[in-house]
Amino acid sequence: MNTPSVHSRRRFIQGAASAVFAAPFVTTGLRAASPNGKLRHAAFGASGMSGADMNAMSNHPMWELAAVCDVDTRNFDKVKAKWPDVRCYQDWRELLEKEGDKIDSVNVSVPDHMHGSIGLAAMAKGKHLYGQKPLAQNLFECRQLMLRAREKGVMTQMGIQISSEFTERHAVALIQMGAIGKVKEAHTFSSKKWGDMEPVPQKSDPVPQGFDWQTWLGPAEDRPFIAGYYHPGQWRKRRDFGTGTLGDMGCHMFSGWFRALDLAAPISVQSRGLVPPNETNWAVNGLVEYTFKGTKYCEKDTVKVTWYDGDNKPPAEIIAQLVPPAGVKPPVIDQGTIYVGTEGILHASHMSTPMLYPREKFTGFKYPKLEPRNHWFDFIDCCLKGDKKPSANFDYAAPLTEAVLLGCLASVFPNESLTWDSPGLKIPNNEAANAMVKRKYRSGWVMA
Repeated sequence: MNTPSVHSRRRFIQGAASAVFAAPFVTTGLRAASPNGKLRHAAFGASGMSGADMNAMSNHPMWELAAVCDVDTRNFDKVKAKWPDVRCYQDWRELLEKEGDKIDSVNVSVPDHMHGSIGLAAMAKGKHLYGQKPLAQNLFECRQLMLRAREKGVMTQMGIQISSEFTERHAVALIQMGAIGKVKEAHTFSSKKWGDMEPVPQKSDPVPQGFDWQTWLGPAEDRPFIAGYYHPGQWRKRRDFGTGTLGDMGCHMFSGWFRALDLAAPISVQSRGLVPPNETNWAVNGLVEYTFKGTKYCEKDTVKVTWYDGDNKPPAEIIAQLVPPAGVKPPVIDQGTIYVGTEGILHASHMSTPMLYPREKFTGFKYPKLEPRNHWFDFIDCCLKGDKKPSANFDYAAPLTEAVLLGCLASVFPNESLTWDSPGLKIPNNEAANAMVKRKYRSGWVMA
């Protein structure tokens, strides 16, 4: 098996913010203590994205699944069918307590609002962590996950698997080799609509047998169970549990330009979406403008990146420049990023080969050669060897996710420019927005 190559760790924050994000490489080293030397793993989540993560990791010869946890016990049968000896738990705290000396790593692939609590508790016990995107549901927890990972010296990886694929890595390479010159601006977008402007239905349904509603709620206040409204798939629309379209897809979309332009924390963020979220649900058709400090890959001292979701799209005059060769259909503007450079345009469509424009200028252009890389294997190999960090480790993933979450927060305050003090983890020019940096936890809830 070839060990996937890993991007060297970048410097994320210039100036004062470097004290927050610039950290020495420290690791506790090899943790796989099983008799056969394999990485003993526990999964939080038994279906959906966690099922995909488990299946992907299972292709690595030095990985084994020891335990799994899910608040919905109806999901265990499928896991047991593939891993008959796996130990199953309904409460994540019980798994960590009973399996603490029997596991080396975990994946947290559950609804967003539980990423912080479970991830922090797992790392407190010295477990390597593969955390699904977004890294956490709010800015405070996101920062704590990064700091806990450093404190414990564990290996970490955020589940932005596209960042290891050729498609995104080619876009990064093209930008950094100067194929379109210096970047003037970027436009990033997703047509998904993880929002709901309707009020919460005034009803209550019986909790299904085998489903622990209170444990699913976690830090959120108690409320009636409504069949199909929260669990299993609609929680992304709800502000207490998910992060809307921007939180769902932003970490994927942002990763390409965040890495390509070597960006740090945003200077400011402003929502220009026409309709803000209501008290309980995220809105659709978002539009958020970010201002970042420029880097050597940017035309100016600052660079603007704009996010669009739902029906919103980049300006027509920019899309009009994506002229395909004769006989080829125009590109679909569905999900991805358009980089506008001083010497051309790069359209990096999500999961597709990036394209350079104008096409006639780049006729015969040869893409750089890249070694293959597996996002899940990257994590496993780093856990086993302890000599380097995975490509989307939390020193990279936390600043990226913080930018995403700032956009979510800004959508609550349309047309107000929010200043971001990254070292202080605060929004100094808006008291109401600053109060939302950390969520409200239910009475008695204690973070690990």
